[in-house]
Amino acid sequence: MTISLIQIILVFIVSCISGMGSILDEFQTHRPLIACTLIGLVLGNVTTGIIVGGTLEMIALGWMNIGAAVAPDAALASIISTILVIAGHQSVGAGIALAIPLAAAGQVLTIVVRTLTVGFQHGADRACETGNLRAMDWWHMSALLLQAMRIAIPALLVVITVGTSSVQHMLTAIPQVITGGLNVAGGMLVVVGYAMVVNMMRAGYLMPLFFLGFVVAAFTNFNLVALGVIGLVLAIVYIQLNPKYNKQVATAGGPAESSDNDDELD
Repeated sequence: MTISLIQIILVFIVSCISGMGSILDEFQTHRPLIACTLIGLVLGNVTTGIIVGGTLEMIALGWMNIGAAVAPDAALASIISTILVIAGHQSVGAGIALAIPLAAAGQVLTIVVRTLTVGFQHGADRACETGNLRAMDWWHMSALLLQAMRIAIPALLVVITVGTSSVQHMLTAIPQVITGGLNVAGGMLVVVGYAMVVNMMRAGYLMPLFFLGFVVAAFTNFNLVALGVIGLVLAIVYIQLNPKYNKQVATAGGPAESSDNDDELD
């Protein structure tokens, strides 16, 4: 696949937005579903971008920064994996499997950049003490720009080199046994990631519905829209039949019924 200069610039811009989103956590532009879709749109294959992003999203659902613990970097893994799948003509499974080491590498880059930006925060503190608001904005924007370059520079290097013949030969020279193993590993990673999220939820009482969903998906030809409607109907029925909600309704209706009876007696 030949990548134009406009596409390279757009990949750089999307990577910057995802890098800044991973630290701001406001617009969620670093999430795989958004980042992969945008890269797919830039490279002219939105469908593959959505597939890669949706699959990676199932893995990255449990990735979150808690306290001083830094989670694997979903932004770097999403962007580079999508570039390799679309421009590098790799399979989706191989791209998903490669996303895990990429996320680990991005995690190291995140720690390095966060360490460097400590000096930026001290500079902002000094500017605040002197009342120099412009300098304080400059320090903050510089730290944010550094976070953007953390994703944009590796993505730029990959998107420039992936279209060259040497890189294409290197990618196509990977043995079939390795690519097949990556496909299997990519499928297993999705299951493990979703299982980790379910384990964190600790919703054991919903496990029958969880397994029922797997059975329906495996033994029927329903599409995602039909499965979504079935899931919504089951959720509504579950809420209506749950004794917890029925008890609240009965409690709320009890005094009202008694007051009506009292009115009739009066």
